Formats: sequence, C-alpha cells, structure tokens
Amino acid sequence: MTKKIMIVDDEPDILFTVGQMLEMSGYEVIKAVDGPDCLKKLGDTTPDLVLLDIMMPGMNGWDVAAKIKENPQWSNIPIVFVTAKGDAVSVGMGSMAAEDYITKPFDIMDLKTRVERVLNKH
Repeated sequence: MTKKIMIVDDEPDILFTVGQMLEMSGYEVIKAVDGPDCLKKLGDTTPDLVLLDIMMPGMNGWDVAAKIKENPQWSNIPIVFVTAKGDAVSVGMGSMAAEDYITKPFDIMDLKTRVERVLNKH
C-alpha cells in the first residue's frame, strides 16, 4: 500500500520541491499551506507522516503539532519538523515533540532518507 505524506508549509517552493521528490519516490503527497489547512485535511485523510514547518502565519507548527497529538484519531501520526528555526531551544523542543527535526536549508536526499527511517519505525 502506498504511504501518504502530508507536507505543511507556507512556502510554495518547499511544497513543490519536497512534493515532487516524494511523489517520484512512490509516496502519495497531501499538501497543506498552513495549520488550519492541515487540520481540515486531516479530517478527510490520515497520512502516515506529517512534515511540518514551524514558522507559519496564524497557527504555527508547535500549535499544529499539539492539535495533532491531542486528537485520538491523529495522535499516532509521526511528525517531522522541517523548519528554518535552528536555535538550540527549538531543536531541543522539536526533538521531544516530533520523530525528527530537520533544519532548512536541507539536502533533499537527506530528507528522503530521514522520512524513510521514520516510516520504517512505524
């Protein structure tokens, strides 16, 4: 069965580039442009993994992750933060709140490897 990955990012270039790489790797990709869009789409489908930006307008990634984890239907979905926030506090918090924490800019093949590692654990 094809694994589904939701990408949540307000940067169209990230949605496009990461989406293309994941689709070419055989994954089904769901794209969300912000937190509310992510939560709305989670009501329609349950992905196997969420790639989540932290710095987004309105609802940030921390709030989105909390909403995902507090919902019993979604709480087991692994989250990987993909963000420009590379300070030690954010990395530390992100590592506790998610399966992985990847800082932008990132190597696309490293991202793919880390996505596969998380999916293989679940």
